[in-house]
Amino acid sequence: MIDTLAGLAGVFALLALILLRIPVAVAMFAVGFVGITLMSGLPVAMGLLASESYTLASKFELVVIPLFILMGNLATRTSTSRALYAAAYAAVGRMRGGLAQATLVGCGAFSALSGSSIASALTMGKVSLAEMERYRYSPRLATATVAAGGTLGILIPPSTGFVIYAILTEQSIGRLFLAGFLPGLLLLVLFMVTVAIICRLHPEAGPAGEAVPRAAAIRAFAQALPGLSIILVTIGGLYAGLFSPVESAAVGAGLLAIMGLARREINLRDLWDAGRDAALTSATVMLILIGAHLFNPFMALSHIPQTIGGFLTGSGFAPWVVMGLIILCYIVLGMFMDGFAMLVLTLPIFFPVITALGFDPIWFGVIVMIVLEMGLISPPVGMNVFIVNSVVPHVRQTEIFRGVVPFWLAMIVGVLILSFFPMIATALPDLVMGASLR
Repeated sequence: MIDTLAGLAGVFALLALILLRIPVAVAMFAVGFVGITLMSGLPVAMGLLASESYTLASKFELVVIPLFILMGNLATRTSTSRALYAAAYAAVGRMRGGLAQATLVGCGAFSALSGSSIASALTMGKVSLAEMERYRYSPRLATATVAAGGTLGILIPPSTGFVIYAILTEQSIGRLFLAGFLPGLLLLVLFMVTVAIICRLHPEAGPAGEAVPRAAAIRAFAQALPGLSIILVTIGGLYAGLFSPVESAAVGAGLLAIMGLARREINLRDLWDAGRDAALTSATVMLILIGAHLFNPFMALSHIPQTIGGFLTGSGFAPWVVMGLIILCYIVLGMFMDGFAMLVLTLPIFFPVITALGFDPIWFGVIVMIVLEMGLISPPVGMNVFIVNSVVPHVRQTEIFRGVVPFWLAMIVGVLILSFFPMIATALPDLVMGASLR
């Protein structure tokens, strides 16, 4: 009982530190180290710090993090995003709401290069918002489309979120990447349907764009071909079993660097800056993971996961009721917490519960990523909303938050569809890598 109370005190202390804007890595390290010291002594805490740090840092699969971040950094520095948007506009721009639809398609394609929701929202916002303003799109629809479309970056592979989930739960990164593809397309389609409904109800919100002449359309598709080819080689090679996730990331980053240098869109200085930014971001992620690997043993010592898991599994609630409560908890936390912080805080508690109830951990990873996406456009934190607002500061944040409500509801629909048809997430990894033991 005392151990459980100590664990609860640690969880509340961690939440308090995060809400006070203490870096997540520092907060988890402090709570985990102090908790283990109080419960098992300083030698045990020091030993765990050394062993967990070394074990984590020596995992080869973690190389995928800096490589995919580098890939995203290079994609934002080249004309890839503009080319993808131009090709999407040539395909669907002439229909009502076509610019918004093109933005969503561009976000989906760019997500396959960046693996980051924030990078997708920022880059596509710079490319598309001025164009939508020129055609007198409703500011609410234009900004909400970019904010929502950017969230696809954490679901469509490569996804840094999936890498973090895989490490914290000891799941296959490749299987998670495969699992995210079809749900990512599902969410993209739901977003496009949302735009179509909005423009059907309010035609003035998304006027039709100018028709693109055939020659210009062919030229736009030709200019997008290198970026699409890189997506096909890296992600297609991963799906075909030709590359491991690490190899896929290395190939993608290498091809983007070669393309950018050959087109003279980047120089060696840009390459250095992209690598430096990738190293700094990766170091931050690694510190968070080390903090999580120190916090998790503290949770195990306090028996918090076992206590909560025993309560939920023995409560008599149906498994889907328990899953609904977990998803609701994620939705509420996503309104106030950073996505990675939420992962490292909740997975040690919830993951044993969902496995004990018989849910597929790969399917659950996809659900968690979608709920994290919802947090990116939920007030008051809504990071993607703030990113889009930085591109168009004359549009009020409250206007953007109102605009994302239909897309937020579309994500709820996506979660429900995946709940009724989990094979949407599990079929592709089972087909490529073989059925997993569930």
